[in-house]
Amino acid sequence: MRKLIYGYGVSVDGYVNDRDGNIDWTDPDDELHQFHNDRYRELEVSLHGRRLYELMAEYWPHVGDDAPSIEREFAELWTQKPKVVFSRTLTEVQWNSRLVSDNVVEEVRKLKAAGDGVMEVGGANLAASLIPHGLVDEYQLFVSPVVLGGGTPMFPSLDTRLPLRLVETRHFATAVMLRFSAD
Repeated sequence: MRKLIYGYGVSVDGYVNDRDGNIDWTDPDDELHQFHNDRYRELEVSLHGRRLYELMAEYWPHVGDDAPSIEREFAELWTQKPKVVFSRTLTEVQWNSRLVSDNVVEEVRKLKAAGDGVMEVGGANLAASLIPHGLVDEYQLFVSPVVLGGGTPMFPSLDTRLPLRLVETRHFATAVMLRFSAD
């Protein structure tokens, strides 16, 4: 069974973007960027919600030859990595992506059963639809030293507690990673 990871940059007060949708405060330094590149390289498939897909598709396929090598590396990884995009409004997707418009939970269950590697879920709203069903196996929070006071929360409201086990911490110059297992 594939493991599903939900990893995201998050503010100290638990938001993945500010009230205006900005994520500029999550810009990684080279060390953290390389960590993300290495992590992304190991994924079998990446799950994207519509907003995240549109954000990524707006930038990464268009990174030029004059961009820093670390960005060019991620651009190549992102465009080539198999992606499943969940959206009710998009009619097409590109860059090695497949579009799914309904039955998110059932589709993710099928994807988890279809292999034994690692997948990631990108997008707080998409993750919020999976967390209550126990489909996320690991959480990777990249906590930036900023308090936003509002925005999109990393975690949805839940009817019951979600017990987690801390399995790793790692310090970067621009963030602290907290890795939790949901087992």
